[in-house]
Amino acid sequence: MATYARPVERLITELSKLPSIGPKSAQRIAFHIVRGPGEDAYGLAEALREVKDRIRPCKRCFNLTEEEECDICRDARRDAAVICAVEDPYDIGSIEKTGEYRGLYHVLGGSLSPLDGIEPEDLRIAELVDRVKQEGTGEIVVATNPNTTGEATALYIAEEVKDLGVRVTALASGLPVGGDLEYADEVTLGRAFAGRRQL
Repeated sequence: MATYARPVERLITELSKLPSIGPKSAQRIAFHIVRGPGEDAYGLAEALREVKDRIRPCKRCFNLTEEEECDICRDARRDAAVICAVEDPYDIGSIEKTGEYRGLYHVLGGSLSPLDGIEPEDLRIAELVDRVKQEGTGEIVVATNPNTTGEATALYIAEEVKDLGVRVTALASGLPVGGDLEYADEVTLGRAFAGRRQL
């Protein structure tokens, strides 16, 4: 027998399918929606419908867009000679917030993970190589996550384009600003030493 009315149970079930939302969080969100004003719930439902109906991948970089190409690809002020390869579209937002990067992007769609069945053909690496050949790219900045699968993806990309005359760089890694040495793990501290710069 269901604990709550069928529509509430269904809402909890659907919410719990979202990443990082467990059953308890799904239940809290569901009851927040039930208790809240109707216009908030209808606004959320309409936003969900609109994003599913109108958003698609950019045909050039695979960022999310309503058009054939995303705003970044269409921006003539961007440096078209540099492509930043990221795992997912939301990584672009993080990089854009820094205001430090003015090139283009390429969304890979994840990272290599043979143990999880994610092979090179499951990602958009071939499309990245094609872009480098067609667009005369001078540099690829590989901005994959600093973990085993991200590192493997970065190395694979570097190997795939090594004969194309393109420079391949990776984001620096090491100690965060405001961090204390005593709390840094060995890998982070080791990378900080490897990436040290002259003052």
